[in-house]
Amino acid sequence: MNARVTGVGMTSSRTRARMIERLRQQGIRNESVLAAMNEVQRHIFVAEALAHRAYEDTPLPIGCKQTISSPYIVARMIEILLEGRSSLGRTLEVGTGCGYQAAVLGRLTRDIYSVERILPLLEKARTHLAALPDLRHVRLRHTDGSLGLPLVAPFNSIIVAAAAVEIPRSLCDQLAPGGILVLPVGEGEQYLYCIRRTAQKFVEEKLEAVRFVPLLTGLEK
Repeated sequence: MNARVTGVGMTSSRTRARMIERLRQQGIRNESVLAAMNEVQRHIFVAEALAHRAYEDTPLPIGCKQTISSPYIVARMIEILLEGRSSLGRTLEVGTGCGYQAAVLGRLTRDIYSVERILPLLEKARTHLAALPDLRHVRLRHTDGSLGLPLVAPFNSIIVAAAAVEIPRSLCDQLAPGGILVLPVGEGEQYLYCIRRTAQKFVEEKLEAVRFVPLLTGLEK
């Protein structure tokens, strides 16, 4: 197997185990999320020069003025999606980036789509995910994530990796009844929001403060 995938030294399985222990200390309790995070080699999703920092609890640059979210934020958002449920079901990720969060999600559901508006990032994500053949079910699309993916909606879970100015109605409308949307919202101050769709309405919950790049519209090639 490619040494970049296997990992040695600071990118070894022991380093991932230390990351998982830190996530536990930070309050992540969902064992399925922790197991998925432990299985995905985060170092292969960042530049080789940054691989030694891949398991630190910090965002890292991935090019195109974008970042890979910190391990805690990835775990926290997915844990919120799973709260009170045994499965993610059909899942949409908005903002593929380098593909790391899609890989973690792909460990938790076999029915997943991930969309990215910046083509060079999407191509990087394809390369990264191709190194992990058990994640071939993760379907990537080059499209404007703010519009969702209406042709394959509804979704049981939607997760957004960029901050919207306000909660996008288009994404809410693509939730199935009982579905959950998790996203950061805000321009100056940003907060995580959890939106649940019931049979009659949408229920919004404002959670902790976060910091994300903005959710932009349109496509880049």
